Amino acid sequence: MSAVKSALKAAKGALDAHGYESAIENANNALKEDPKNYHANVFLGLAFEKQNRPEDSEKSYRAATLLKGNDPLAWQGLISLYEQQGARKLDEYHDAASQLAAIFVAIDDKTRCQTVVDKYTDFARKCGSRAQYRHSLEILLPGSELYNYLEGRILHPSYTYTKIAELLEQDEKEKINYEIGQRRTRLGAKIDQVTADVKNEVLQASDLETIYQSIVDWTEDDATRRLYEEKLLQHAYDTLIVLPSTLKNKKRDEVLRLAQGLVILKHPFALAWRLTLEWKDVDRIEELDVGLLREYIKFFREDGLAKVLQGYLDSEISPFPPDTAEDDDKHDDAREKKTVPMSAEDRLILMTDGIEDSAPSIMALWIMGEYYLYLEEYESAVETVQKAKRELAVISRASGLPLTNMFDAVSILLGTAMVHYQAPRHHPEARSLFEGILARRESNSAALIGIGLILEERGELEEAIGFLERALQQTPSLKVKAEAAWCKALNGDYKNGMAELEECLSQLGNGDSGTKTLKAQVLYRIGICLWNLDTSKLSRKDRNKAYARFISSLQADMNYAPTYTSLGIYYTDYAKDRARARKCFQKAFELSSSEVVAAERLAQSFAKSSEWDLVEVVAQRVVESGRLRPPPGSKKKGISWPFAALGVVQLNRQDYPKSVVSFQSALRISPKDYYSWVGLGESYHNSGRFIAATRAFEQAQRLEAELGPEVLGDTWFSKYMLANVERELGQFGAAIAGYKEVLALRAREYGVSIASLQTLIEAAWHDIELGFFGRAINSVQEALKTAEDILVWRKDAFNLWKSIGDICSVYTYIQAYIGEFPLPTLRGLLEHDVDLEAYALLTEFDQLDWAAFDSATASDSSHAVLAQCCYAAILAQKRAISCCVNDAHARAVAWYNLGWTEHRGHVCLSADKKRGGPLRYLKSAVQCFKKAIELESGNSEFWNSLGIVTSQLNPQVAQHAFVRSLFINDKNARTWTNLGVFYLVENDSQLASDAFTRAQSIDPEHSQAWLGQGLLAAQVGEPSEARNLFAHAFEIASASATQIRRSYACSVLQHLLSSPDTSSSTTNLLQPVLALQQLSKQSVAELPYEHINALLQERMGNHAVASEKLFAICSTLEAEYETSESVETLARFASAKADLSRSLLAEGKFDSAVENAETALDLSADDDALGMRQRTRLSAHISAGLSHHHLGSFDRSTEAFKGALEESQEDPDIICLLSQVLWAKGGGNAREVASQQLFNCVERHPGHVPTILLLGSISVLQDDQDTVDAVADDLRALRTRDDLPSQQKKQLTQLLSAIAILYPGRTGQATARTAEATTAVMLGPSSPYGWSQLSGITIESHPAKMAVLTAVREAPPRGALTAEDLSEVYAGTHRGEDAQRSIMFAPWKSSGWQALSQLS
Repeated sequence: MSAVKSALKAAKGALDAHGYESAIENANNALKEDPKNYHANVFLGLAFEKQNRPEDSEKSYRAATLLKGNDPLAWQGLISLYEQQGARKLDEYHDAASQLAAIFVAIDDKTRCQTVVDKYTDFARKCGSRAQYRHSLEILLPGSELYNYLEGRILHPSYTYTKIAELLEQDEKEKINYEIGQRRTRLGAKIDQVTADVKNEVLQASDLETIYQSIVDWTEDDATRRLYEEKLLQHAYDTLIVLPSTLKNKKRDEVLRLAQGLVILKHPFALAWRLTLEWKDVDRIEELDVGLLREYIKFFREDGLAKVLQGYLDSEISPFPPDTAEDDDKHDDAREKKTVPMSAEDRLILMTDGIEDSAPSIMALWIMGEYYLYLEEYESAVETVQKAKRELAVISRASGLPLTNMFDAVSILLGTAMVHYQAPRHHPEARSLFEGILARRESNSAALIGIGLILEERGELEEAIGFLERALQQTPSLKVKAEAAWCKALNGDYKNGMAELEECLSQLGNGDSGTKTLKAQVLYRIGICLWNLDTSKLSRKDRNKAYARFISSLQADMNYAPTYTSLGIYYTDYAKDRARARKCFQKAFELSSSEVVAAERLAQSFAKSSEWDLVEVVAQRVVESGRLRPPPGSKKKGISWPFAALGVVQLNRQDYPKSVVSFQSALRISPKDYYSWVGLGESYHNSGRFIAATRAFEQAQRLEAELGPEVLGDTWFSKYMLANVERELGQFGAAIAGYKEVLALRAREYGVSIASLQTLIEAAWHDIELGFFGRAINSVQEALKTAEDILVWRKDAFNLWKSIGDICSVYTYIQAYIGEFPLPTLRGLLEHDVDLEAYALLTEFDQLDWAAFDSATASDSSHAVLAQCCYAAILAQKRAISCCVNDAHARAVAWYNLGWTEHRGHVCLSADKKRGGPLRYLKSAVQCFKKAIELESGNSEFWNSLGIVTSQLNPQVAQHAFVRSLFINDKNARTWTNLGVFYLVENDSQLASDAFTRAQSIDPEHSQAWLGQGLLAAQVGEPSEARNLFAHAFEIASASATQIRRSYACSVLQHLLSSPDTSSSTTNLLQPVLALQQLSKQSVAELPYEHINALLQERMGNHAVASEKLFAICSTLEAEYETSESVETLARFASAKADLSRSLLAEGKFDSAVENAETALDLSADDDALGMRQRTRLSAHISAGLSHHHLGSFDRSTEAFKGALEESQEDPDIICLLSQVLWAKGGGNAREVASQQLFNCVERHPGHVPTILLLGSISVLQDDQDTVDAVADDLRALRTRDDLPSQQKKQLTQLLSAIAILYPGRTGQATARTAEATTAVMLGPSSPYGWSQLSGITIESHPAKMAVLTAVREAPPRGALTAEDLSEVYAGTHRGEDAQRSIMFAPWKSSGWQALSQLS
C-alpha cells in the first residue's frame, strides 16, 4: 500500500508541476499495484487530457467512474474533457452531466447541481445542433428528477416547451423543404404528390403537437395559450390533410375538438371558425347556428366569407330572423345602434367583393350561388356553384368526411341553375344530377321539380306533369302547381290548364317581388290559354281576352319578357301596329335572350330595312343564349335561323370563311333547310371552293325536288348559282345549259342573261386557248344572239356592250374565220337607239366614229373585214363607257377595256396608213389607260397596260408605268415579263434577264417569261439555249400565244438549216408544224410563217401540202409585187418559186418543177435584195438539174448542175449530184469525167463521206480494184468517227460489205463478210447496222436479237432510226411475230412480207 501511496503522491506532484509523462508513469505504477485504484485512474485521465490524448483520457475517466460512480471527480473530468472536444462528444456530455447532476442531487447540493445543468445547456446551445440543444432542454422538463429537485431555480416549463417548439418548427420546415427538393428530381415525380408524401412522413412523426399541448397546459399567459392553441390546431389540420384516408377519422375528431374549443372560447382564429361552419354536413343553410354566423361576421369583418354572410343575412332569401340590434360599437362609446338597411345593389357588391377577397370557401360559394339563382343570374350561378362543388370535393378529400348532404344540396343548386342557363344546352348534365339525388332520396322535391322542368322543355309533357305532381305532394308550392298546370296547357289541355292557373292566381296576393313575378307568369300563361282556346281572328283581336291578360301580366311585373313577345305578335298580326310591335319585340329581347320568337321577328324587321349590323347583333345574342340546339332525345326541333341570319350578314360583308361556318352550323341543326344550303353554296362559291359549292347546290336542288315549289316558292337562284360555279370550274357547256334553264323560268332576268352572255364569250376565249377555233366561233355566234335578245329590253347595260366588243375581238384572234363576221347584225346592234355622239370619243386620236365605220363597211376584202371587226369592237367599248357615267369603278374598267381594244386595232391594222397613220390606235390606247388610272390609280393592271402601249412611244413613261405597277403588286408575273421585254428592246440584257427570272419564280407556268428568256438568249448569240426555251414556252403556252409559235417555229427551222445532220423526222417537226397551222388560223396574212410551214411540211414529206402552200404564197406575193413593185417582194417571190420547184420535184411533177425553177433563176438574175440570191439560185439550179435528169434531158441537167457548181463554188455535194447525172448519162467520156470530178473532190475535201461513198460505188461498178482498195481503206478510217449521221454509217457499212463480197482476198468471201460485220459491231455495238449485217451471215439468233434491241433504242424519240430501217431489222430475225412487226412499221417495204411468206 505504501508503494501505491507514494506513486499517487508522485503523480499528484508531477501533475502540479506539469510533468505529465511522469504523472502517467507514476499513475500506471500505482495501477499495477492496485488496478482498482480510483485516484490513479483519475490522475491518469487528467494527465492524458493535458497531453491532448482524449481517447486515453476518456478511457481512464470511464474506468474511474466504474470504480466509484457516486464520486463527482471523475465525472467532472469527463465533462471537462468533453467541453474541450466541442460538439463531437456532446451526446456523451449529456450523459456525464446527467450523472453528475444526479450525484449532486443525492448529496443535496442544489447550487452545484444547477451549475452543472446551466453549464451543459448553455454549452449545447452554443456548440450543438438544434436537436442536441433540444435534447439538453429535455432534462429541465416536468417529469424529470432534476426538474423536481431544481424547481424554482430553473426556467418555467412553459418557456422550456416554447424553446423546444421553436427548435422543432425549424427542424420540420427544413426537413420538409430538403426532402421535397431531393424527391422532385426523380423520374416521374409530381410536385403535388411529392409534397403530400413528404409532409405525411414528417408530420406523422412530429412531436410538435405534444409540445404545443404542453405549452397550453403550463403557460400562465392567455395570449401565449391562444397562440399555441392556434398552432396546435393548424398543425393537426395540416397533418389531417396529408394523412391516408384510413387514418383520418381519429385525427379529424381531434381537429374538430380543437376547433370547437376555440369557437366556444370565441377566439378569433379563422381556421377554427371555418372548420366549425364548413365541416358541418347540412342540407340547408338554415340548419346552421345563426348566432355562430353573426359572431363570425363580428370577429372577421374584413374577411370575404364574413362579407358574404353579412349580405346574405340582410337579404330577402335569408331564412333567419333579422338581428334587431348590432353589437356594441367600441368607437362610439358602446352605444347601441339599429341596423341600417342595405340596398340590393350595395348588398350584391358587398357579396361579390367577399367572393373575390375570400380564400376558397364552400360556405361563401354556396350562399353566393343561391343568391345568384334568386336574382336569376343563371350564368353566374352555374359558375359559382361549380366552384363550390369542386371546393366541396377538396374538403371531403382533406377531411375524410363524406358530406353527402352538402353534396346533394350543392348538386340541386347546380342542377336548378343549369335548367335555366342557356336552356336546353345543359339539361342532360342537370338531369343526371337530379337523378343521382333521387336515387338516394326518392322524395326530394327540388330534384323532382328540376326533372319536371327539363321534361317540359324537351316536350315530354305527360312525364313532366307526373314529376311536378310528385313534388307537390312533398312540398305544396304555388309555383310548382302553376308549372304543372302550364304543362297541361302545353299538352293541349288548355281548358283544365287555364282553370288550375286561375286557381293559382286567386291564391296569389300582392306580395314581394318574387310573388309579383309568379303572378305575371300566371297571367301570361292564362292569356296564352285564351289565345289558343279560340284561334279565330276575331277572338284574338278581342282586347278583353288574351290581350287583357297580357296587359295584366305587365302590370304585375314590367320585366316579364314572354309577355312582350306575345304582345308583339298581337300588334303585328292583328292590331297592325308595327311600331308598337317592334318596341315589344325589342323589350322582350332586351329582357331575355331566350325569347327566340321575338328575336326572329326583330331580325326579319331589320333585314327588310337592310340594317345588317342589327341583324347580326340579334342573331349573335340568340346563338350565345344556348337555346338553339335541343338536347339529345328531345322532341323539340332545333332553331337554325340565327346561324342562317349570321351567314347572310357575313355574305353581305364578303366575310366568306365565317359565312361558311355559320351556314354549316345552321345545317347541323336543320339539315333540310333549303335556303341555308343555297347560302352555303354561295359562300363556297365566293371563297373559291367551287367543288364544295357544287355539292351544296346539288343538295339544294335535291331538296327542291323533295319539298316542291309549294313549300319553297321560287327556286331559280340555286340553279343560277350552280351555273356560276360550273362557269368558274371551266365547265362552260353545263353552265350555259344552267343559265338557259333559269331563263326559261325568268325570261328577262338581267343578271342571268348577262352571265349567260359572258359565259359564252369566256367559253370562246377558253376554246381559243385550247386551239378549238371553230368551237370558239360557234360560241360567239350564240353570244351575239343572246346580246340581241338583251338589247331589246336593256340597251344601256355596261356589261352588254363590253361583251359585244369582246365578240368582235374574238374574230380578230381567229382571222381564218373572218369571212363569217356578222357585220349586218353588229351594225344593227351598234345603231340601235343610240346617240351617235357616244361613238365620237377620242376621235382626235383614232379618227374612228360612226361615219368612219360606215364608210369602212363598203369593202368586203379580208383586210377590210378585219378592219370592220376592229372598228366594231372599238365602237362597242365606247358605247360601254357611255353606259356607266355614274359608276366610277365601271368607268375605269370601261376605259381599260377600250384601251386594249384600241391596242388590238393597232396590232391588226398597223399597216393601215390611212386616217392618221399606224400609231393612231396606239395613241388612243394611251389616252384610255390614262383615264382609267385617273379614276382608279391603285390598280396595278392599269399601270401595266400603260407601260405596254407607251413602250414604243415613250420609253421613260413606259418604265415608270411598269415600276409603278410593280410597286402596287410585285407578285404579278405578267408585269415582270413586260418589264423584261421593255429592257430587252432597250438592249439592257442584264435587267431583262433579272425581270424574266423574277417572273418565272413567281409563276413558273407563265409561258411569256420563258419566251422572253428565249429572245434574250437569241439576242446574245445562244441559239441552242433559245431553241430549248422556245420549246418549253410552247409546251406550257395556250394556243392564243402567237408569238411563242412564231419564235418556236423559226428556231426549229434555223436549227435545221444550221445543222444539216439534224433529223427531219415527223416526230421532231410535228410540234412546230402544228404551231404554224394554228398560227395560220389566227393570223392569215403572215406569209413568212406560211413559208416556214411549207418548208417544214416539205421536210416531213408532205410535198403536196407544201406545194399547195407555196402556190398560195407565190400568188399572194405576185399580187403584192404588182401593186408595190418592191424589190424585197420580188426577192421573196423568187425564193418561193425556187422552193415550189423543189417541192414539185419531190412530187414527181418535173415539167412544173423545171418551169418554176427557171422562173426563179430569171427573177434572181439581178442584184441581191435580201441576201438570198445565192441560196435561191442554187436551189433552182439543183431542182432544174434533177428535173431534167428525170425527164431524160441529160445535157440540160448537166448544164443546170454546172450552174449549181458555179453558184456554190464547187460544193462537194453538188459535185456528187453532177457525177451521178454524168454516170447516168453513160458513155465513156461522161463517166470518165464523173470519176475525175470525184477524184478532184476527194483531194480538195478528203473527209467528205458522200464523195468517198460515190467514188467507191463507181469503182466497184467499174471493177477498178486499185481504187476499190483505196476507197475501202478510207471507208474503214471514216467509220471510226463518232460524228457520222446514222444514214451515212449504214451506207458505209453496206458498201464495205459489198466490197468484202466482191473482193474477198485470200481469206475467202464468207470470212471477209464476217470480218467486216464483226468489225462494224465492234466499232458500233450500239448501232443496229453491224448486228443486222452479222445476222444475215450467221445462223445464230443472237446477232438478230441484238440488232432488234439496238434498233429499238435508236428509234424515235431516243434516236433517228427510220421506220424502213426498223422494219428491215425485224425482218432479219426470221421470226413470225417480228415479221408482223416489220410489216406494221413499214408495210410498203417488201422485206417484211418476204420474211412472213418464208415462215408460212
